[in-house]
Amino acid sequence: MITDAVFPVYPAHRLIRPFLGPDRRDSHTSKALRRGPLPVAGNINPGAKIKFHINQPLNGWRPRRPQPFGRFDRRAPRAHIRHMPILKIARMGHPVLGQKAQSIMDPTAPIIRRLIASMVETMADANGAGLAAPQVHVPLRVVVFQAPEGRSEGLSEAERFDHTAPLTVLINPEIEVMGPETEGGWEGCLSVPGLRGYVERAAHIRYRGFDTMGRQIMRTAKGFHARVVQHECDHLDGILYPQRMTDLTKLIFESETKHWVKVSDA
Repeated sequence: MITDAVFPVYPAHRLIRPFLGPDRRDSHTSKALRRGPLPVAGNINPGAKIKFHINQPLNGWRPRRPQPFGRFDRRAPRAHIRHMPILKIARMGHPVLGQKAQSIMDPTAPIIRRLIASMVETMADANGAGLAAPQVHVPLRVVVFQAPEGRSEGLSEAERFDHTAPLTVLINPEIEVMGPETEGGWEGCLSVPGLRGYVERAAHIRYRGFDTMGRQIMRTAKGFHARVVQHECDHLDGILYPQRMTDLTKLIFESETKHWVKVSDA
């Protein structure tokens, strides 16, 4: 079947085989030079487009098919989706964890979206329940957190009341304590690896903030959900959970938590 197609017109020297050197001109190159320019009628500038039938060659010439890009060819198109990097987590003692984070002026800025995407990947890679920007060496007021169903193991009855939370991004978060009641629970932190501590926190809170689209988020939380939010927002004020502890004898290694769980159940 004859099909109309459009092909760009290139100068003749781009459609012949290049010289191999002054002493190594092959017969194909010589014939191409003797043949002259492309058999196109009229004076057409290089780069113009003409229409002809694919199955009808022009004086024996056919257009070269485009070759696929090589693996390291810079002209190759880049992927539309890039993998987000796993960020390095700051540990207790780093100055960035002891300073107050700065507010974000534009929650919809592309650089903030890239930061949040990397924070989510880092949190998932470390199997954490939450992550604050200062924990990845960025002193900005943004946190990400989640409280999946699988985190219910080891929680008290009060914390199980509302222990789940969807994956949430909070920019410039604020917390309001809804009552004087407190409840204690064991906490860990990606910036304090290998340790657990028993911390008393507010049992009922309301928190608000903004997402990456600039929309306001407002929720109330209890149980483990409230604990995760308070823990992550503490990072924005330069506070780690050991500073919230009232009894440092309950700061223990993760490998020894089994002894404390047995005591609590008894």
